[in-house]
Amino acid sequence: MSNLVKAIRIDQNGGPEVLKVVEIEVPAPADNEITIKQHAIGLNFIDVYFRTGLYKAPLPHGLGFEGAGDVIAVGKAVTRFKVGDRVAYGQSPLGAYAEVRNVPEAQVVSIPKKISYEEAAAIMLKGLTVQYLFRQTYRLQGGETILFHAAAGGVGLIACQWAKALKVKLIGTVSSPEKAALAKEHGAWQVIDYSKENVVERVAELTKGKKCPVVYDGVGKDTWETSLDCLQPRGLMVSYGNASGSVEGVNLNILAAKGSLFVTRPTLGTHVNTAAKMQAAADELFGLVLKKKIKVRIDQRYKLEQAGEAQAALAARKTTGATVFTLD
Repeated sequence: MSNLVKAIRIDQNGGPEVLKVVEIEVPAPADNEITIKQHAIGLNFIDVYFRTGLYKAPLPHGLGFEGAGDVIAVGKAVTRFKVGDRVAYGQSPLGAYAEVRNVPEAQVVSIPKKISYEEAAAIMLKGLTVQYLFRQTYRLQGGETILFHAAAGGVGLIACQWAKALKVKLIGTVSSPEKAALAKEHGAWQVIDYSKENVVERVAELTKGKKCPVVYDGVGKDTWETSLDCLQPRGLMVSYGNASGSVEGVNLNILAAKGSLFVTRPTLGTHVNTAAKMQAAADELFGLVLKKKIKVRIDQRYKLEQAGEAQAALAARKTTGATVFTLD
């Protein structure tokens, strides 16, 4: 293998055209790092945020936080992995869009034999997101009726299946009949097509006026008010993403007026901030995949050179399920 590997870099923020394929040299791993030869890389909305500059990082920089492959070198202080191990990660320093890269040991997990590299790369970030949302932020016990926005997206389809496995009734919002069918197929209890139906009214009908104890909202600005209006008194609004833009200028009194509501803006990183927590969350996710309670749906595959095209499709909401870059 030559020392030079292909990677995607950006020199400025902007549209998909700012993504450049470059050749980089990957240094030997630092003491606490492992070097991974990647077989698959996951695409996520956060990659678009870093490209456009909604989320800031010093330029120039790479993109991507999620991948899977084989360990080809380990740093001096590494104890959990050896060369040849199959590994994946869903939280890493920026730069997953590359053939080979170094990642801190604490952010990497072992993947079971029966889970493919593509599956692991498709579910680490999305699956661990659902794990922390459902098992840590608001720990679902079973029997709850919850609202989950964008139920046919990459995170949404995992959420539909996980809710069903927990015996939780998930009401999903979607933007088309095709996406509604997809969410239902993956275990959503009921689906609301927000392009045709009033979400707040439908939630009230479906819950016989009780509304939901928790709403999971990765959309942001466009759904903020709707989400609050779907909550029971003292319910929890979990705002975990901003696909439509950030929620800004919030008047806290609105929470009082709508029933002493709680709001949290959590991130995955805070919930899996040690190697043990990361592996435990991944093991719970992989366990459900191995039991076939969660099927990994990869609907789009691209080569690394097509990163711009892939991000454009994601941002235009033209994708369903997960998207991966394949390197084999």
